[in-house]
Amino acid sequence: MPIKVKNNLPAKKIMEKENIFMMDEERAVSQDIRPLYIAILNLMPLKEETEVQLLRSLSNTPLQLVITFLTTATYTGKNTPESHLNEFYKTYDEVKDRKFDGLIITGAPIEHMEFEDVQYWDELTKIMEWSKTNVTSTLHVCWGAQAGLYYHYGIHKYMLPKKISGVYEHHVHHRKVPLLRGFDDVFYAPHSRHTGVNHDEIAACKELTVLADSDEAGELILLSSDNKQVFVLGHLEYDRLTLDSEYKRDLKRGLNPDIPVNYYPDDDPTKKPLLRWRGASNAMYSNWVNYYVYQNTPYEWE
Repeated sequence: MPIKVKNNLPAKKIMEKENIFMMDEERAVSQDIRPLYIAILNLMPLKEETEVQLLRSLSNTPLQLVITFLTTATYTGKNTPESHLNEFYKTYDEVKDRKFDGLIITGAPIEHMEFEDVQYWDELTKIMEWSKTNVTSTLHVCWGAQAGLYYHYGIHKYMLPKKISGVYEHHVHHRKVPLLRGFDDVFYAPHSRHTGVNHDEIAACKELTVLADSDEAGELILLSSDNKQVFVLGHLEYDRLTLDSEYKRDLKRGLNPDIPVNYYPDDDPTKKPLLRWRGASNAMYSNWVNYYVYQNTPYEWE
């Protein structure tokens, strides 16, 4: 799929080395088609790493996507150069009068905090409210999914006894739902979080359907009844070595982390991790773009 980004975005060079078609601005304007406009609210501290992961995940559809990266105005992290943010990112105030076909809200490493205590919570709630009228479909990831479930449906999160980290087996429910087309009955997906969501509140919410879950890690994919909100509580976008980097980072910090589950061969961190979720990731992101964005968005926004 052609993804249109700025010509000098660092992630573009990485994608091209992987033979993923990235369209530059000059070529895009010569194509007489209606592209899809996707905004990505990137709340992760290592923004460039997340850019690569999400662009790779979105790269398996023949549709042309125009990507706009968003960041918060009320909080600026220290891990991404300001020059990168100034060149490649916009804030909510700069796009609030626009319409987008899709929006992705990423996770953030702030699980220990109550939602209302997050510095940019008010700004995030404005964006989530704005998405109801200005976005065809919104995909929430990990903490972004917890925040969306809380804001839209009052679903609470809670601290787990210990961190969930690893690649877990999941079961598909409601196979005929388009978001799950191409999925096997059982598939793997990475999780990396210290919190869970309230199962009873989800079960009691008639507007939510659980599409996939794990006996060990809990819910993974949930869908709203109007198909406009998708919640993914794991990290299908993760690269092969993302959990490895997190594990070794926590080791250096003296946190004594558990070895990620079902990740290293023989649970040996010196061995190359197994990549077992790329197929499910490609299927889900392609299905979201095709069935929940492209098939539902208007050709011309009014």
